[in-house]
Amino acid sequence: MPDIDRMRRALVSVALAGTVAGGALSPANSYLDRFAPFSGSVWDAATTEAPDRIESPHGEASVSYDDYGVPHIDASTEPALYFAVGYAQAADRLFQLDLLRRVMRGQLSAVVGDATLESDRFHVAMDFVGAAEATWDHLRDTEVGPLLAAYAEGVNACMSQGPLPVEFSLLEYEPAPWTPVDSMLMEKQISWGLTGSFEPLRRATRRESLGRETDAELFPTRKDHDVPILGDAQVAGSEETDGLAADFGPVLSWVQEFEPATGVGSNSWVVSGEHTESGLPIVANDPHLDLQAPPVWYQQHLSGPDYGVRGVTFPGVPFVIIGENDHGAWGFTNVGADVIDHYQYETDGDRYRYGEEWRRFETTSRTIEVAGAPDESVEVRKTVHGPVLSREGIEVGVAWTGLTATETTLAVYRMGKSTGLSDFEAATRLFDLPTQNVVYADRAGNTYYHVTGRIPIRTAEGSEIPGNRIFDGSAPEGEWDGFTPFGTATWDGFVPFEEKPGAVNPDVLATANQRVVDDPAHYIGSEYAPPFRGRRIYDRLRGAIETGPVTPATMRRIQRDTVDYRAAMLVPELRSVRAELSSEAADLLARLEGWEYSMSVDSRGALVFDEVFEAYKAALFEAGFEAAGLDEADLPGDWVAITIDPASDWFERPEPPSSKRAAMVEGLETAAESLAASSDRVYGDRNVVTIDHPFDQAFLNYPEMPTGGSGATVMNYRRDSNVGSSWRMVSPMEGDSSVILPGGNSGQPFDEHYDDQLARWAEGRYLPFDRDPGPEPDLQFVPEGTE
Repeated sequence: MPDIDRMRRALVSVALAGTVAGGALSPANSYLDRFAPFSGSVWDAATTEAPDRIESPHGEASVSYDDYGVPHIDASTEPALYFAVGYAQAADRLFQLDLLRRVMRGQLSAVVGDATLESDRFHVAMDFVGAAEATWDHLRDTEVGPLLAAYAEGVNACMSQGPLPVEFSLLEYEPAPWTPVDSMLMEKQISWGLTGSFEPLRRATRRESLGRETDAELFPTRKDHDVPILGDAQVAGSEETDGLAADFGPVLSWVQEFEPATGVGSNSWVVSGEHTESGLPIVANDPHLDLQAPPVWYQQHLSGPDYGVRGVTFPGVPFVIIGENDHGAWGFTNVGADVIDHYQYETDGDRYRYGEEWRRFETTSRTIEVAGAPDESVEVRKTVHGPVLSREGIEVGVAWTGLTATETTLAVYRMGKSTGLSDFEAATRLFDLPTQNVVYADRAGNTYYHVTGRIPIRTAEGSEIPGNRIFDGSAPEGEWDGFTPFGTATWDGFVPFEEKPGAVNPDVLATANQRVVDDPAHYIGSEYAPPFRGRRIYDRLRGAIETGPVTPATMRRIQRDTVDYRAAMLVPELRSVRAELSSEAADLLARLEGWEYSMSVDSRGALVFDEVFEAYKAALFEAGFEAAGLDEADLPGDWVAITIDPASDWFERPEPPSSKRAAMVEGLETAAESLAASSDRVYGDRNVVTIDHPFDQAFLNYPEMPTGGSGATVMNYRRDSNVGSSWRMVSPMEGDSSVILPGGNSGQPFDEHYDDQLARWAEGRYLPFDRDPGPEPDLQFVPEGTE
């Protein structure tokens, strides 16, 4: 019988890591016939047969599954369509839906115990639920209101059909009914995972340890490269300012557990018909997110009364987020915009100073239910800026664009129904959370790029200032005009849509989370990805255009590209220290001669570089950071490790290394020693994809398999954080589109579609996007009262 205590511990660790979008063991089919670890009520839950005819209060609809378990849902009215969508998502991912909302509501401890109390305290203190409620109040009277309500009814109809998925039996609880607020909460969860950051607190803490100049050198707010998304400079922006100085360690050590995973990024690009074989554009997108069983994305194909759309969404969200319709295709990557600010206040008991007046904190008491222990009472405090986070007497106010009513759900719905560029751009204007790079192409030949999302304009003493600092909330400074936490914002003091970077009908454009433009008209952010992926994509696109014409196969080859520009930059430098190496290290360096920097599965050179780079980076920084009281999680990024100036003051510190050359020598010697007994190993022996279910049971986890790529390559896999391409899509405006998921669309571990796309994904292969289901529906929805 499964170890239930181990399952609970595994679920706790996953939840605390922020990677909680695990799969559901669905009651929709009898899928455990070949496995019988359960008994009693748990076995009953695992072996429920699915009905093939469901009553719907909204009328007729049908669900037909294709050869890879993707539902094709058809209905003559939109409420009937989204009722069926809710039912289908719950049938596959009900436990995932409930787990995600429990995290965001601060209700994990009710089913897990006191091990998740800190997670619950944080999420309750941030009051994500209050923001979701404000969003639903704002949207309920729009065209998506009835559809969100119908979706929730569909989820609940699935819950009511019989025993729940086995995860609920193992954890011994029943989920509450789904509501439209829960779908809005999923929007907040997704957005927090892409834009929630406490970097200013981290920077202030580092500066206390390293000093301002060293911190600025090792963690630059602008990386020195020439590969922005848009090459033409605009108006000069603002320089970094100091902000308040204080010891934020107690708050930072608490909240950093609930920040987004490091290394989350994405690729997208669009090529106009000027360069393609068909004469029409091609869109490519592969977002890099946590790899989980089942995947974070859910694929669906919807046919409504006057439109059809196919693509992927996050479970809990009814509408297709990335995909295509009969008119065009679109994809997203993260901008890296700074849409969160942090404040300190002058306080006096239950009051804080705001300008010339003293105001009382808005205070409410919330109860956190704890399984097997007394309930916990939490005091939630807010200011005019938003919630206040407190630890050991240190208080930090937080303003985040997600803590107000937002319209992204409406924007995504309208994107799916768009009939051309003007429609799509109108929808993009509504997309206020999270900040994204959107690329689009349509069958009329248009291409399009724009930065989406609300970006605040901060001011102090009448001047615009950047947001990468901690503000004096009592001054007040860093104000967001037109922002109403937990209400409806006017967004008056935010960057106008027309002043955000964008391009209509760009010839070729690629995004890989790098800097958007060199000198934006307004401060956007500073936490951009290094240019390794962006440069490689642009290089490959230029080469493809020169040899042309560009085809969908060209785009797929670029998505599978494993050349690592970290190696292209560092390996020539490594050769310069050959004379200082032992014979073993010199022999290892020789293995990089003739290697073309590709992190391919069967490459020995890739394994050598991977080992050398990790050892070099450790030699460069670890001793100095340990002496400063900082740990491995605080180390500088790969860009700085490669480009650090040999004359840097960093090498004047008493801790090793004494020079960049010394670090390279140490890295090569360490790598030679560690690889001495494994001369026949290749990169795929180390770069193994491990994708686990939240319960971490062998029969629930995906099989392990080798893959190519690194965190710096276009074909992306980040072994240290288990982040990679969560969805690959190539959509030409003429011809067939290609897609792949890192796993399967089903949440049923013994269903053939649980992991039937995983091997293709690991090997860089694809499936056609528009797959025909069987001739007969698998599930029919009929009007209530129908026999």
